[in-house]
Amino acid sequence: MQFFFEPRGIAVVGASSKPGKGGYDLIYNLRQGFEGNIYPVNPTYEEIQGLTCYPSLAEVPDPVDLAIIMVPNNWVEDVVKQCVDRGIPGAMIQAGGFAEAGEEGRQTQEALAKLAAESGIRLWGPNCMGLVDTKAKHVFSFVANSIWERGLPSSDVSLIVQSGMLSGVFLIDIMSHGELGVSKVCSLGNKVDVDECDVLEYLLADPETKAVGMYLESIKQGRRFVELCRGANKPLVLLKGGQSARGAAAAQSHTASLAGDGALTGSLLKQAGVLPAHDFKQMLDICHSLAIYPGPQAHHPGRVGIVTYTGAAGIVSADFMENSDLEIAEITPDTKKALREVYPPWMPPANPCDIYPAVMMHGGPKTYNVTVDALCADPGVDAVLLHTFSGGFDLKPDLEHLAQSAQKANKPLFAWMQGTRAAIDEFRAEAQALGFPVFRELYRSVECLNAVFARRPALEVRADEPQPAEGVAGLLAGQAGALDEHVSKQVLALCGLPVVEEQIVSSADEAVAAAQRLGWPMVIKGLDPGLVHKTEAGLVRLDIASPEQAAQVFDELKAVMGPQGQVLVQRQAAAGLELIVGAVKDPQFGACVMCGLGGVLAEALGKAQFAMAPLSRTEALDLISRAPGQKLLDGFRGAPPVDREALAQILVALGDLAYTQPAIQEIDVNPLLVNEDGLVAVDASIILG
Repeated sequence: MQFFFEPRGIAVVGASSKPGKGGYDLIYNLRQGFEGNIYPVNPTYEEIQGLTCYPSLAEVPDPVDLAIIMVPNNWVEDVVKQCVDRGIPGAMIQAGGFAEAGEEGRQTQEALAKLAAESGIRLWGPNCMGLVDTKAKHVFSFVANSIWERGLPSSDVSLIVQSGMLSGVFLIDIMSHGELGVSKVCSLGNKVDVDECDVLEYLLADPETKAVGMYLESIKQGRRFVELCRGANKPLVLLKGGQSARGAAAAQSHTASLAGDGALTGSLLKQAGVLPAHDFKQMLDICHSLAIYPGPQAHHPGRVGIVTYTGAAGIVSADFMENSDLEIAEITPDTKKALREVYPPWMPPANPCDIYPAVMMHGGPKTYNVTVDALCADPGVDAVLLHTFSGGFDLKPDLEHLAQSAQKANKPLFAWMQGTRAAIDEFRAEAQALGFPVFRELYRSVECLNAVFARRPALEVRADEPQPAEGVAGLLAGQAGALDEHVSKQVLALCGLPVVEEQIVSSADEAVAAAQRLGWPMVIKGLDPGLVHKTEAGLVRLDIASPEQAAQVFDELKAVMGPQGQVLVQRQAAAGLELIVGAVKDPQFGACVMCGLGGVLAEALGKAQFAMAPLSRTEALDLISRAPGQKLLDGFRGAPPVDREALAQILVALGDLAYTQPAIQEIDVNPLLVNEDGLVAVDASIILG
């Protein structure tokens, strides 16, 4: 990927001498900062913007490592072939009109993908805005030249953006306002070859990037992407577009159905430590906060000291923190004693620290200094949120002192700023130079502070390669489609899962004998070949408590199913919390494990969580901690708590089973019952592809 970011020479195919054309803006932008060779290519011109223009790529002199292609889409394939013949390792196709434009464009894009695979040339795009590197002053893009108005403000945040025009407009907006800079912006477009994994891998090794923000509508290599994120040593933030249902209606099991509507992708990103964003500007704000405070922070939730000039803002800040990884810190007696140095005698110190009465007595700088120093010295305070105003009321603090106090205490300092426009610009510039973030919206300041504490240490990743459980291949041999419940549980038992005692019976007398051996009350089920959801078909009968009832139910189920059906007799497990666990094979991410509340709650809540297999013990415990209903899992109102270690072992085993058996497409254990006896799989299904 190096030749995309640091080429020695660039050929611009489709260069133009006409202002307003993409081929003109490309040359203009390259000339502003790129110090390598620039070769316009267009047979119409001999010279463009003072540079020699070449009629074809074959006549471009060495060195040339990158071709930027800005010609009509029906010419692009031929130009790429010329790049291959010329030995150019990479081409950036910024022209549009491919898969996004209809069938003809899709066919052209497929031809480009085939050409890249066969020749080894790397293709970036098409339908993209290319690359901007503010540190190197490289603008390999036809983005409007207004991007240069403030000299490409820079930062430690890099972006990967799937969109074309959005990335260009977004760049111009943030850079022209001078609020936030970026390091690198990579617009990928249709991802015919180079995708987010290629660029992310480069940025994770880039010393000029401390945090990466991504806007992606699709993830081309899901498994590789999650693996890169799991091992990332830098904060990652993702705004995911297009989180719509992915064929959930066609899924046979609850597990696969619950994977729809973006739930699977969102869960796997949580497993990988990627923080979510819901808006473009928010994504950038979170990234900048994490670049300053990459963490992860030691204390969860983060205990925040709030310094405010108005009680109302302190109250609202506390409200915002209620549903976050933050809480209002309980300040110590020593902190209260330090605050009394500036507080009026009639006002008891508390957090949030309402300092305006103290400002009236001692002025803004001294009051802010004493208050922030006291909070930074408090062992029960993990971060400080500063409310301030510039442009009147004597509320401008001594920013350098506050920054040094926070840095010395190794505690994040965030500021919410109000004031006159000129004063705000001055305040923001000074704060950014001192290394702490400033926000104009109170909610955004809390949101970004929360992101700093939401970032956690990387989870331990499974080191060994899972091996198939002995005997499983034999049970699966010759099978197809949905396995019946009994065979499914036989497979699970071979993998170490606890399953309920049960027996297949072929007569009413056998049903009675099995019930007497296993113990009353009983559950009797009809197993109709290919049928997954037995309850809806009326094939599950509970609370069978007598031989007469058992014989009657056997006859009824056989009559409903016919000769092809089997009858299964089970000991009825004691009531308890119902969980759902399972696995699903995703086309992008491969084998993934699921955990959530089972029974009717599985469908009613639909908030099960997923993790990519194979799982380590740590990842399995994390998956459990992300599942809904944590109070229920901990034992609600006297109910027994879930043995999390035992449940983690089950999740690891399910992941290993799905990972090592290519034929398995779905595993559904619902319910996995939690009662006084522990965990037991009461019902299960395995579906083969």
